[in-house]
Amino acid sequence: MRDKSDNRWVALALLTVAQLVVVLDVSIVNVALPSIGKGLHFTDKNLPWVVNAYVIAFGGFLLLGGRAADLLGRRRVFMAGLAAVAVASLAAGLAATQGELIAARAAQGLGAAFISPSALSIVTTLFTDGAERNKALGIWGAVSGAAGAVGVLLGGVLTSGLSWHWVLWVNVPVTLVALAITPRLVQESRADMAARHFDTAGAVTITGGLSVLAYGLLDASTAGWGSTKTISLLAGAVVLIAAFIAIELRSKAPLVPLRIFRLRTLTGANVVGLLLGASLFSMFFFITLYMQQVLHYSPIHAGLSYLPLALTIVVVAGAGGPFVTRFGFKPILAAGMAVIAGGLLWFSQISVHGSFLADILGPSLLAAIGLGLAFVTSTIAAVAGVEPREQGLASGLINASQQVGGAIGLAVLATIATTRTNHVLATGASLPHALTSGFQLAFAAGAVIAVLGLVATLVLIRTRDSRAHVEMAQADASPAHA
Repeated sequence: MRDKSDNRWVALALLTVAQLVVVLDVSIVNVALPSIGKGLHFTDKNLPWVVNAYVIAFGGFLLLGGRAADLLGRRRVFMAGLAAVAVASLAAGLAATQGELIAARAAQGLGAAFISPSALSIVTTLFTDGAERNKALGIWGAVSGAAGAVGVLLGGVLTSGLSWHWVLWVNVPVTLVALAITPRLVQESRADMAARHFDTAGAVTITGGLSVLAYGLLDASTAGWGSTKTISLLAGAVVLIAAFIAIELRSKAPLVPLRIFRLRTLTGANVVGLLLGASLFSMFFFITLYMQQVLHYSPIHAGLSYLPLALTIVVVAGAGGPFVTRFGFKPILAAGMAVIAGGLLWFSQISVHGSFLADILGPSLLAAIGLGLAFVTSTIAAVAGVEPREQGLASGLINASQQVGGAIGLAVLATIATTRTNHVLATGASLPHALTSGFQLAFAAGAVIAVLGLVATLVLIRTRDSRAHVEMAQADASPAHA
């Protein structure tokens, strides 16, 4: 790594921009979904796969991407991911059929699965464990957390001003510029290991298992939870995930060495990350639908409505690192999950005749505070105390937990919302009333998941580890140490 601290912070800026692109690709298409659906004649059943194809490929291959970064070289894998996203984004914008777009979105997710863990592991090797890393990860979390809201805003601007194609093309110049300047700012690093083996079988089985699981959950509201199709899909998912575990237990160089889960705080942070993603990531999806389908906001109006949320996440997440340095990651993470639960519970009170000030602004700000605190602290906890040679693996794990949680959460909560909407429609209610009722129930279910995340934080995150982190971070930040 470069010796000059200024170069490290410039490199951090580059890495956070790359992470911004990764997270943007999930949310930026949400506002454009109606336009994409009309342009390529998607059915309501297939349209969610514009989002899910990306999220599932991303979440499924994150572990392989993190391990590849450790073994092949973090900068090399980071640059390969940038190149893949640039090509896939160009192809997605040029797509003329549903199949072409979904395939390109999956390819984007695959490229992102190599960008995100390699970028995060570079950050954790550039900045040593302690106050300096907490500050760096606070900046990282501010960008990552706000990216979801920024994506909706940018998606609204591009869809209204140009077309949905530009929602996908916007990545191309950003990734190409990042690709060009990376060699100047980031030196190569890798784990000191003799063997370089990639657990392709593990990656394929876990990706297949998660894909089938998400599809089964999404399709359940149409096919029926007790149908042969749904039961077969969910059983197939269980078999594939069990096969992944069996492969990991027998492999000489597993994708996920199960011994890493002996680190209780790492395990707890990943459980909380899964529940964080499941409870909150779909919030952007439901808020956007509520604004456009019930309140009849235009894409640009819906996008601008996310500005307060985005700004709040940036401010709170930026302060999250120093908070962890002073108080430890356990109390800050617990507070974040509690606030998220409160924000989602508030969202469950939305009205069919609602307004931005009465129904969106307040719960958005509360949820943003919770996300800013929880996203940063779950990441810090997940990589704290991990050996340098396994930083890529730890980075891939927490990214995978958050993204897989998001995919499963969206599938489950969308099914809950759809089922409730259909039930209310059957009673003779209007479509806006039925949609609002479905969104209300989905937000309430999200709040329950967030409460489970709070409980997991209190039970699984070790207080001793959190206190030890405070002592080390404060010693690192002291004038004598400096």
